[in-house]
Amino acid sequence: MNVKPEYIMNVTIKELLDAGIHFGHRTNRWNPKMAQYIYGHRNGIHIIDLQQTVTYFHQALKVVSDFAAEGKNILFVGTKRQASEIIERYAIECNQFFINKRWLGGMLTNWDTIQNSIRKLKDLEDILENKSNSYTKKEILNFENSVEKLNKALGGIKNMSGQPDLIFIIDTNKEILAVKEANKIGIPIVAVIDSNSDPVGIDFPIPGNDDAIRSIEYYCNALSKTILDSNKKSNSAIETEKID
Repeated sequence: MNVKPEYIMNVTIKELLDAGIHFGHRTNRWNPKMAQYIYGHRNGIHIIDLQQTVTYFHQALKVVSDFAAEGKNILFVGTKRQASEIIERYAIECNQFFINKRWLGGMLTNWDTIQNSIRKLKDLEDILENKSNSYTKKEILNFENSVEKLNKALGGIKNMSGQPDLIFIIDTNKEILAVKEANKIGIPIVAVIDSNSDPVGIDFPIPGNDDAIRSIEYYCNALSKTILDSNKKSNSAIETEKID
């Protein structure tokens, strides 16, 4: 029996079917480590067991809710074409952080260097905002180019206070560097695992399609709504304590 806390978004098999989350990859592309999550196959395509997906999804959302209620940093990661815009939109919606263009090596394991780059980005943005006559047009143009480049890589985390406490990943094959770095320093991972994924190293897996836009939208929307609802309930509890 799947028991879901009342404050977690309800995930149903019908919704998962409508979002195409049951569709895996062709059977010849699967990862045997995913066998336990596979229901069967149809027309050469693996079908993911959505009953398991519902259970694992609710477990993952409970973890996300707990982290959000404690004011923790949650990082959304998805750099492939069909995930990029969705990842950014929903991370911003729930006031969290994102990497949606390219994962830079050392993003987690060399955090001091990343922080230096973020400081440089903010300094350049300040210079451009208060354009001073002490800089030539060429210098200003160079600053603008640097800001554009740095924002593309780090814009989604430039206001993050310290390393993320939890990471949410779309496509662990594509984001293998993020998985390895998070595992190395002990940051827990919530991730969608498709039929061709390696579930090893994923703390809170969500078995499902990680390619279809509708599927990606469903995952990100669920996380965003869970985070926002958790924040709201946490803030209400704080206000109640103040009144008492």
